[in-house]
Amino acid sequence: MAATLGPSGWWWRRWRWRRRLSAWDGSRMLLLLLLLGSGQGPRKVGAGQTFEYLKREHSLSKPYQGVGTSSSALWNLMGNAMVMTQYIRLTPDMQSKQGALWNRVPCFLRDWELQVHFKIHGQGKKNLHGDGLAIWYTKDRMQPGPVFGNMDKFVGLGVFVDTYPNEEKQQERVFPYISAMVNNGSLSYDHERDGRPTELGGCTAIVRNLHYDTFLVIRYVKRHLTVMMDIDGKHEWRDCIEVPGVRLPRGYYFGTSSITGDLSDNHDIVSLKLFELTVERTPEEEKLHRDVFLPSVDNMKLPELTAPLPPLSGLALFLIVFFSLVFSVFAIVIGIILYNKWQEQSRKRFY
Repeated sequence: MAATLGPSGWWWRRWRWRRRLSAWDGSRMLLLLLLLGSGQGPRKVGAGQTFEYLKREHSLSKPYQGVGTSSSALWNLMGNAMVMTQYIRLTPDMQSKQGALWNRVPCFLRDWELQVHFKIHGQGKKNLHGDGLAIWYTKDRMQPGPVFGNMDKFVGLGVFVDTYPNEEKQQERVFPYISAMVNNGSLSYDHERDGRPTELGGCTAIVRNLHYDTFLVIRYVKRHLTVMMDIDGKHEWRDCIEVPGVRLPRGYYFGTSSITGDLSDNHDIVSLKLFELTVERTPEEEKLHRDVFLPSVDNMKLPELTAPLPPLSGLALFLIVFFSLVFSVFAIVIGIILYNKWQEQSRKRFY
């Protein structure tokens, strides 16, 4: 006969069961909070069925782990760029400096949004500071050059925060100025005209020496490029550039760079956060939005690249020389035969 539990034994089991249940609920709640706080879950943005997912392999934030030169690093520094506790400084407020920060992982996302938290500040007064910084999505990485610290004739997308006007005669544009450029490797950035001949659009952005945070967002969805900014301390995005029909290949690299010349500024990156955007497409859009292999913009003619001829191999060069000699000997023999026949006919007519 089973022993009966007294009131104290029954309450003990019930209390122990409720304690176990409370601990389980607490663990589940803690796990839920950790998942929500990690930023990896989907979040609905904008109108329609659009969700965003933070891609940590393409993102960067404090305390800046994974930045360096090792094989496990996700981000590489170049030039005068250095890691600080609160930011990554691309260039200090000193003359003739340049620095860059590049992601090592190529991006194969179809639709994405890059949020950039940056700060530009220095001792220079009005029009005595420069030169600005650039955000890149390009085929090549870690290539120093004259375009805000990156190579000229790049292949991909560049968004520029230009703080110094090089074109003296222009009066209608107020600096600092944000602009965008898509290049297939055939165009040069025109410094003397502040990139105006090749820009897709732009807007004035007063971003220097502000006491609040400044942000820039680049969104690429369904071949539609949008650049917005939050530079007023109101936590609201303001439109800057909107260009339809932009075709960017997948597998390019994200990066940011800066350069100073005779004038200088501190150019700091606080964070870079890339989100994958999931959007619905119709079957017609699926056909139209197939992968491309070279950047382009609809209704904008970019010069075509003339690919250099590959160098000839040793065997190909030998065959060309050999058949050229054979052809030359053959032509000489035919010429001699024809000449002899002509001489014989000439002698017969003479006699």
